[in-house]
Formats: sequence, C-alpha cells, structure tokens
Amino acid sequence: MSKIQENLKKILETIPKNVKLVAVSKFHPAEEVIEAIKAGQNLFGENRVQEAAQKFDEIRNAGFSPELHIIGSLQRNKVKEAVRISSMIESVDRIELLNEIEKQCSKINKKIQILFEIHTGEESKSGFTAKTDLEEAVQNFRAGMYPHIEIKGFMTMAPFSQDTELVRKSFSTLKKLQQEFAGKFSEFDFSELSMGMSGDYKIAIEEGSTMVRIGTAIFGERNYSK
Repeated sequence: MSKIQENLKKILETIPKNVKLVAVSKFHPAEEVIEAIKAGQNLFGENRVQEAAQKFDEIRNAGFSPELHIIGSLQRNKVKEAVRISSMIESVDRIELLNEIEKQCSKINKKIQILFEIHTGEESKSGFTAKTDLEEAVQNFRAGMYPHIEIKGFMTMAPFSQDTELVRKSFSTLKKLQQEFAGKFSEFDFSELSMGMSGDYKIAIEEGSTMVRIGTAIFGERNYSK
C-alpha cells in the first residue's frame, strides 16, 4: 500500500460516514491524485484555477472522472475556467463573484453548486464579513437572479492558532449562522458546512462540519517550488 493510500485509510477511519472528505491536491501532481482515486477517493479541492485546470484535464483525459471543488479565493477573470472544471465553488465571498459565476454558467448552460465563504476568524483572509451583504446575496437568489447556481451551505477557515477554543469558536460561529439562515430562508439548502483542515478537522467535526478539506495529512508536505 502506498503512502497516500495509507494516509487516506487512516484519515477515513477518523471521519464519520456522513462527513465528506475533500482531498486538497494543490501543488501535488496528477500522478498523486490518480493514486488517491485508485484508493477510492473521488472528491478533490484545488485553490488555483490554472493549476487545477491543467492537472484535472490531464486526469480526466486519462479516463478518470474525479469531482473537483474550487476552495481558494477566486478572481473574476478565473471564473470561466473554474466553472468549466468544477462542480462546486466553496469560496464565494462577494456578490460580484456570484454575478460572474451566473454569467459564465449561462454561457455553457451548466449548473454549479456554491458555498458562501464566511470570515469567522481574525486571520482568515477572505469571506463575507457583514451579515447584510450575505442576506443581500440570498435575496438575489430569492429574486431568481442566479438560475444556474445552487446554494449548498457555508465554508470557513479557522485562524491558524494553537488556541483550540479560538478555533472552536470559529466553527461554532458558522454553525450558528447556518441555523439562522436555514430558518430565515427555508426554501434554500444550507446543509453543507465545509470547515476543518489537516490540523483542526476533528474539532470541526465536533462542531457540525459536513465536509473537511485535508491536504497535508494525505499527500504529505507540498512542493511549493513547482
């Protein structure tokens, strides 16, 4: 059994069946992703659209059909490619991005799922910070502005901190927001909570995560020089 397969097996033993594992393959080559696919992992996350497009086109051309989520902050000029290669964008952090996603999806008549990225920790780089902006975004859905986009829930990044209470608070804040929005906008599906990474996913699961994003613990340290 290869190292990647071994790591996957170990992690899956610590994750409840109802929690999805997003294997973060950023900076790892196509061969390693294929190795993970052969071990039964089919859902992957990538931060950089250009790298992801190259890699996943290669993987799909080799006869595999993995599912891909875009999990990194997304610039508008990268949306066209992001929409083409992924089934979900987890990092929707502003209304103008929704407008662009709808525009690009309508061109190729594709439906895509999204998560709203929420700023819950002092150090997280992006995400909706004002509840009013988030409410405005959901009102736009209610008004029928995004027929090609399906809301699935929320995503956050906890602060990189040794303080587990701080990390836990970031996750519980997201859970509370989910409950509030599910009550306020009951016609939409906010059931997915993407939270938790290699260092803190166990806390995230305790706080209600349905999707964990794990890279290092599966693929090992990334090679940033590529």
